[in-house]
Amino acid sequence: MTKGKTSFVYVTYIVSTPEKVFEAITRADISRRYWGHENISDWRPGSRWQHVRDNDERTVQLVGDIVEVSSPNRLVVTWANASQASDPEAYSRVTFEIEEYENMVRLTVTHDELEADSGMAKGISKGWPIVLSSLKSFLETGRALDVFAKPKAA
Repeated sequence: MTKGKTSFVYVTYIVSTPEKVFEAITRADISRRYWGHENISDWRPGSRWQHVRDNDERTVQLVGDIVEVSSPNRLVVTWANASQASDPEAYSRVTFEIEEYENMVRLTVTHDELEADSGMAKGISKGWPIVLSSLKSFLETGRALDVFAKPKAA
């Protein structure tokens, strides 16, 4: 029995340039400032990438392959928990589409090929909005959000 697949699409507008948005996604020294993780790769199709927590432990949390790179407008990667790296069924796909939109950028992140109702699908539906809001905040104001913040108890 095959499990159903689902996808998540998030669109945001950022007062920036396509080059700066692409760089923020692909440069470890920038991604750690708004994401709390470094995205590490040489960013060539077929290469591996790692999502490494920016703390003393330097834990590799996510891994994948670079599927497509068309800087500064498009990046496609596969995506899996590091603990499931050897399971081809565990991988999903993330597409970053960056397009100039007058004096800003329209960033569309499509995370698809996700196993429906999986922990990953639930996690990214909460994770992408805060990460991309932090990216927007960081590029527009120089200040990132706390992507590890938790809701206040009622």
